[in-house]
Amino acid sequence: MIEVTRMNGEVLLINADLIEMVEETPDTVISFTNGKKIIVKESRQEIKNLVKSYRKDIFAI
Repeated sequence: MIEVTRMNGEVLLINADLIEMVEETPDTVISFTNGKKIIVKESRQEIKNLVKSYRKDIFAI
């Protein structure tokens, strides 16, 4: 799970394994494999780094 912030300041934990696509339009929109989408404050690059860090933590165990 990675932590992201919605535009209203609400902090969420999302399942990084369900992310299908991240796009900046100019807001960052995360699309999930189930069709849902959320808009977050983090940039596309920040989301990428969070997912990479999450995966490194998982495989380090």
